[in-house]
Amino acid sequence: MKRMLLTALALGALAVAGFAAVVPALAGDGPLPADAQAVRAAVAKYHSFEQAERDGYSVVGEPCVASPAGTMGFHAFNPSLAADDAIDPLRPEVLLYAPKANGQLELVGIEYWKRDADQSLATAGDRPSVLGRSFDGPMPGHSPVMPIHYDLHVWVAEVNPSGLFAPFNPAVSC
Repeated sequence: MKRMLLTALALGALAVAGFAAVVPALAGDGPLPADAQAVRAAVAKYHSFEQAERDGYSVVGEPCVASPAGTMGFHAFNPSLAADDAIDPLRPEVLLYAPKANGQLELVGIEYWKRDADQSLATAGDRPSVLGRSFDGPMPGHSPVMPIHYDLHVWVAEVNPSGLFAPFNPAVSC
């Protein structure tokens, strides 16, 4: 009887410990529309920045982008996906990361990115859309080597009080 009681207590402690380990991973995720939930599931493996690097994403030379409206974070850009004009909702061109207190990077969102075909800020005939939303732009590149482009931020890993598709998130900081 005593052994059964100890076993039951041990199993209960393991269940509680397991639940406690899951809660932080879900914190900040928040509810999403079904199509954005599919994106969240597709990029879940990139909570490991090392996995993102193995899949071709890099933040080398990228600053943590912030403004008075909030933060975008570090942009982990995948050049292979950006070079392809196709927009695959489950394979974003950019992953957004914010630094944690321990210096590690935490996935907070994604960004879809497409080069503007005619490189003119005056036209938008090739504006893409995904998840029922048109991209922002066309806009100038954010660095001297970045072309005129369209982009769309989607906060699938951290709730954004400004909205799912807002460029900046006031709940995230550099």
